[in-house]
Amino acid sequence: MSYHNLDPVLITKTTGRLRERIDSRFPAASLGKICRSLEQICEKTEERSTWISQPIRPLRMLIWVTVIGILIFAGTPLIVLTRDFAQLDVTTFLQVLEAGINDAVLIGAAIFFLFTLETRFKRRRALIAIHELRTIAHLIDMHQLTKDPERIFSKQFQHPCSPKLNMSPFELRRYLDYCSEMLSLAGKIASLYVQRFDDPVALASASEVEALARGLQSKIWQKIMILHSCQPSEELSSLKLS
Repeated sequence: MSYHNLDPVLITKTTGRLRERIDSRFPAASLGKICRSLEQICEKTEERSTWISQPIRPLRMLIWVTVIGILIFAGTPLIVLTRDFAQLDVTTFLQVLEAGINDAVLIGAAIFFLFTLETRFKRRRALIAIHELRTIAHLIDMHQLTKDPERIFSKQFQHPCSPKLNMSPFELRRYLDYCSEMLSLAGKIASLYVQRFDDPVALASASEVEALARGLQSKIWQKIMILHSCQPSEELSSLKLS
């Protein structure tokens, strides 16, 4: 086992155990379905990250053949002109030089486009996968959005239109804990896509997902701290955690 890289297999197992804990404690909650979706994404992550990290050899061969063809096509007129170089006057030479510079710039841009084609293919696939995790993070936030601990301890101020909160303080704390763990796992899965793919755009997108997960976790932990401050410690210690 390497402790220098994230292991997608172990992350998948951790996500599966979290899903089992959610299903056992909240079998009717849709939070378990979101965790199942996160687990399915994690199962695909190893294949996707491996594809992203490995070279696309057929594409590279095609690019090299195309580049060689472009260089041969562009170099043939230059070879012909060098034979008659002594017969060119100044005006014709300047015109040929200007045309050659323009062609060199266009050829250089075309070659740069071809050599970055593989990276852009991989980047697009990585960004699509990372966007799935960003959506999952927002779904988790939607599920904990109405789980306000203050409404448990102030039921006399409930409004008829307020969301139903049929949880004990302990159950709410476990629910929020599960949401926090899922957000943490979403950030780790996003990091897998850029672990062996050194692309600044994909790295920035993965960092955004991690920052989003940390921001949402901070909101959740504020609620957990409210529960800790309102619920007696003796009651908490007597309850079975999972």
